[in-house]
Amino acid sequence: MTGAADKSRTYGESVFEQPLSERLRIFLRLDFLYSQAVHHNQTGSAMGARAAVASLLDIIAVTQRGDVRADVLKELERNLGVLNEYQNRPGIDLTKLRGVISNLVRLRDELANLSSNWLQPLRESEFLAAIKHRSAIPGGTCEFDLHDYSFWLSEPDESRMATFANWLGMVRPLCDAIAELLWLLRQNGRARSEVAHGGVFNVNFDRETPLQLLRIKLPMGCGLYPEVSGTHYRCSMRFMEWSNVGQRPKQTETDVPFTLICCS
Repeated sequence: MTGAADKSRTYGESVFEQPLSERLRIFLRLDFLYSQAVHHNQTGSAMGARAAVASLLDIIAVTQRGDVRADVLKELERNLGVLNEYQNRPGIDLTKLRGVISNLVRLRDELANLSSNWLQPLRESEFLAAIKHRSAIPGGTCEFDLHDYSFWLSEPDESRMATFANWLGMVRPLCDAIAELLWLLRQNGRARSEVAHGGVFNVNFDRETPLQLLRIKLPMGCGLYPEVSGTHYRCSMRFMEWSNVGQRPKQTETDVPFTLICCS
């Protein structure tokens, strides 16, 4: 599986991420879809609205697989337990720490206080269900296929954006909590310098501290990206040489220095 490029590219480095559990894969997908939906809605165009609705429908589909809300609440509680222990350690910036704890408590309470059927208005919407059904057909949401959708898309930008913002507000507590959990996970990562000899790198992890996420940093412009496979106990990487979209990438044969960040 190819590592996903992180949104942030700073200090001349490209960051690729690889989740090591199904729970984290779902968290990353929801975070991506929510950011995508917000971005497209803010364009204030009919085509942007189409893309935003597609992202929202994907969010609804992902949340129907298992109890994502319970998983997020469990992770919030786990992080609160860890952070509360840090309050008794010397050398800790208590002001900053308590700010993070306060934010986690707010997110936890907001998510916990939602009713058990909090997403039912989205899941039972005939309007959204019709778009989802037609979306399975290539080009199935053209103007002549869904006249009510076409009419809504022709509404004034402010009205259409307000309607979508209301839909998005229903998933916001979940997605805000996920964004905070991912931020904490990345902040707590342990970085180390490694070398992939001949473009290949294999590593075993401590079984006492299962990892959730790997982050791989490479110099921007190096023309390489990692293909990663594995679990929270071990993984293997191949560094591939990028040429262009018309040429199949190949594994590099050179030694590749990189930074590996392990997040648990």
